[in-house]
Amino acid sequence: LGALGAPADRPLDAGPDGLRGITSVDLDAARQVVEGVDLVAASDVDVPLLGLFGATKTFGPQKGLDDADLLEVDGLLDAWVDAVCGPTPAQRRVADAPGAGAAGGLGLGLLLLGADRRPGVAVVAEAVGLDAACADADLVVSGEGSYDHTSRSGKVVHGVAQVAGRHARPCVAIAGRVTVGAREMRAMGVESAYAMLDLAGEERSFADPSGALADVAERVARTWSR
Repeated sequence: LGALGAPADRPLDAGPDGLRGITSVDLDAARQVVEGVDLVAASDVDVPLLGLFGATKTFGPQKGLDDADLLEVDGLLDAWVDAVCGPTPAQRRVADAPGAGAAGGLGLGLLLLGADRRPGVAVVAEAVGLDAACADADLVVSGEGSYDHTSRSGKVVHGVAQVAGRHARPCVAIAGRVTVGAREMRAMGVESAYAMLDLAGEERSFADPSGALADVAERVARTWSR
């Protein structure tokens, strides 16, 4: 929003910590820049910005925030919502919209500019012809950094598995880490999930991610080949 010209009484390019003490944001200039532009916010998660199921609580631990940090960052974002939206529940409602918490709050910024939020996997699937590709495949392979309880919330693996399921094709996932059990996995439409940390080891996965991923993919291919 700052890059599009929205003035504020605190810097908008310094992360959550830069928002300390923010009270005023004017979106008029930013909205004028995108006037007449058809904005589509394609997000792979449908979390809101704040609260127990918001961006900070959901993704903060993945980024290294401890319990104290989670409360502090969520409080800073709460003040940000007051400044950019207004203090009343009706004014703040946009921060509770699905996808407002995507990309650390980028989703909210786009929604404030009038964007139409669509599930990212649906946008990409349509663009690449995923439906037809799955129909022609014997096996569908997807992946993400962490295959966990948030993966059902609009993320790529779940979306790809749904398309594969429509054509009765098995879907497997390769991820950095896997923390869901077999029953939950199959409820998401995934037959098996393979974790790089388990199969290639943490040290190699971080030192040579491309090579480690190739080795894991080769193992998966051997498992599922005819």
